[in-house]
Amino acid sequence: MNSTFNNQQAYEKAQKRVKEIKGFYSHLITYCLVIPVIIFVNLRFTPGFYWFWFSALGWGLGLFFHWLGIFGFRLLGFGKDWEERKIKEFMNQNN
Repeated sequence: MNSTFNNQQAYEKAQKRVKEIKGFYSHLITYCLVIPVIIFVNLRFTPGFYWFWFSALGWGLGLFFHWLGIFGFRLLGFGKDWEERKIKEFMNQNN
């Protein structure tokens, strides 16, 4: 029974991770589709002032932080268990 419970937990965790990754890629695709439209509208109707940069950079910053939350901290070594690993590492150094 315990192994079934662990398998169920692992499945739910993997399912949540896949959902998070899909959410990021949906965000990225939307950005890649909408920003060119915004650039077109800006250059077509108000070519004297490039206001599309505000949208591209602001949304791009949000996209970057979304990426950082999904992939970045893990790639940098700061996953959820980072604190626990560091505590164990420091304890082992003192012994």
